[in-house]
Amino acid sequence: MRENDDPEALGCPELARGFPTCRATVEPLGRGYADLLGWIQLLDLRNFTPSELMQHTGNGFEVDPYLPIGPATYPFSFFGLAPAHFDAPHTDEDWHFTAHSFLCGLGGELHEVRREARAILGFSWGFTKSGTDFDYSGPVPLGAEAWDAHGDYLSEAFPGWTFAPGFFEDPLDP
Repeated sequence: MRENDDPEALGCPELARGFPTCRATVEPLGRGYADLLGWIQLLDLRNFTPSELMQHTGNGFEVDPYLPIGPATYPFSFFGLAPAHFDAPHTDEDWHFTAHSFLCGLGGELHEVRREARAILGFSWGFTKSGTDFDYSGPVPLGAEAWDAHGDYLSEAFPGWTFAPGFFEDPLDP
């Protein structure tokens, strides 16, 4: 996490100056298709303001979609070979923001349609904005129990997907 000191360079409006940004990168083993990974980020909606909730429906944690591409039938905000996770939230209102971010692989056979997300690691991060003051929190590692706590919601929100419990060192190993 770092302070957004150049909103324009990050594709944000000037309003985002001073807010935290989060960027997480990974270096997979370099095995090709097995390195296809995705980031699933869930936001704690209990502290969102009414204007922020316009895009969301739940009252707990909910998947944070990449809004420029619209609603998706998959849970990932970023997906690909060694995908980077990035977020730069901002608002003009006071705000307590908490996110749970998980790096996931796909379970199942490599060349079949695989709609099972298998978490590899997770972390929590966020901030509190009060007027012009910010208090950053995280990143703090999350354990498998945090991933498992989101399983029922994820299964309901993405019925075409399954979400394997626990963390996997190698998401392709059963």
